[in-house]
Amino acid sequence: MPNLSDLKNRIASVKSTRKITKAMQMVASAKLRRAQDAAQAGRPYAERFNAVMAGLAASVGTSEGGPKLLTGTGSDQTHLLVVMTAERGLCGGFNSNIAKLARMAAQQLLAEGKTVKILTVGKKGRESLKREFGTLLVDHVDLSDVKRVGYDNASAIAQNVLHRFDAGEFDVAKIFYSEFGSVVNQIPTELQVIPAKFEAATDEGTVYDYEPSEEGILADLLPRSVATQIFTALLENAASEQGARMSAMDNATRNAGEMIDKLTIQYNRSRQAKITNELIEIISGAEAL
Repeated sequence: MPNLSDLKNRIASVKSTRKITKAMQMVASAKLRRAQDAAQAGRPYAERFNAVMAGLAASVGTSEGGPKLLTGTGSDQTHLLVVMTAERGLCGGFNSNIAKLARMAAQQLLAEGKTVKILTVGKKGRESLKREFGTLLVDHVDLSDVKRVGYDNASAIAQNVLHRFDAGEFDVAKIFYSEFGSVVNQIPTELQVIPAKFEAATDEGTVYDYEPSEEGILADLLPRSVATQIFTALLENAASEQGARMSAMDNATRNAGEMIDKLTIQYNRSRQAKITNELIEIISGAEAL
């Protein structure tokens, strides 16, 4: 049984840890508000943009003259997986869930005889995948110095991906991120961005006249679509990360409180036992005299 001094030091240590986790929870809560507002504000634009692109894509179809970003290269042999995680930990299963989804996708593609390349965004994803897929990592994007994710960051990542596509380095590109549902619910998501896939347009009765042409408009908008999808994923990731961190720190704070209660009970019992033993020794000594 630990002595009273050890128990006292341990209680003080856990109390200090609880103060830290409580502070981190409050910081995550403040950041979550901004990140959640940004993610939710970006959703209507992304949804409408995708609806317009779906209408254009349906008009063009998969004709040979269509843009390669829509029709593809005619092969699906080489896949680029863009895995987007956080730069920091202490956010529960946020990073590991995204990495797990990407790992499963990579293993399935390799089992089918496909060639897999991985581009990581965020240090935690790279650390998680480096041991098993170290030879498949082709590039890494470091966002550790970025305090607030902006469209410029997404555009830079999109340009990296598009340059590789134009160079013929891959046929299919998918992004992996976490969609924000709530503080306790973040949904790991896989989304194909090249060749582009859009949900069927709902306004089938409306006929549009495009100028100069559907192919020309698509050729200009498809690169922006890739950047928009990556930007949306980064915003969703930012909100999901703070929600997961807030939840994790709340659980850690609760666990620290329970541990303090248990250690305090143990300390009081040990102290009481020590006092009782001292009284017995005093009484025994007095009787011996």
